[in-house]
Amino acid sequence: MLVYLLIFVTGLCVGSFLNVVICRLPEKRSIVKSRSSCPHCKEIIKPYDLLPLASFCVLKGQCRECKKKISWQYPLIELATGLIFAAVAYFYQTIGGIDNPLLIRDLVILSALIVVFTTDLKYMLIFDAVTMPMMVFAFIANIFLMGNSSNYLSLSLNYLMAGIIGAGFFYLQYYFSKGKWVGGGDIRLGLLMGLILGWPKILVALFIAYIVGAICSLILVFVRRKKMDSQVPFGVFLSLATAVTMFWGDSMIDWYLGLF
Repeated sequence: MLVYLLIFVTGLCVGSFLNVVICRLPEKRSIVKSRSSCPHCKEIIKPYDLLPLASFCVLKGQCRECKKKISWQYPLIELATGLIFAAVAYFYQTIGGIDNPLLIRDLVILSALIVVFTTDLKYMLIFDAVTMPMMVFAFIANIFLMGNSSNYLSLSLNYLMAGIIGAGFFYLQYYFSKGKWVGGGDIRLGLLMGLILGWPKILVALFIAYIVGAICSLILVFVRRKKMDSQVPFGVFLSLATAVTMFWGDSMIDWYLGLF
């Protein structure tokens, strides 16, 4: 239990950093050079008020100086990241142990997907500053952690092909709709998805994203929160589908093939 607690606390700290990334990317502010401040009164936040989750609870969701409310985004992202870290550690424990180097790969990728999920939901933007470095990381990590000298080439081709399929799928929509259906960020996210998942799991992720996206959109239209022609932050569904497929994609494929 202690190891899961440590991983959970690590996730809380990573979630705190992800909040910084999420808030500063749209403002084009440095992630590392400037100190955190209250968005209302601009007062620099003291180090003891930056404790993940704990500070929000102690301060009762208010800035210590101006007493304005702190966004629920901060504790929710921290808590979600902590729980995800602990859950992934448990997943690897059940299949052989948390000393598996793939655990680190997955935690890094999931952290990036949390940022993509939140920025697209909040700002309807998918930032290249997140997706582009992750493309390099995912490709290198997959090849060297999952392969060996005898299959590096075949693995590389597999992930590159999946990346091309993911990006091409969204590029065609972008081209024929003249940018009305999807944006450039979706194209690059599709490439990232392929480099994370490989073939054929990229197809599983796209299928899940479109089914869940369609269901959620219809529900929002039904409750009159959206119109039929409203824009949908599709990166939310793509990031969720990628995370699900990372862990259960192979099982889904086996189940589907077993139907025939």
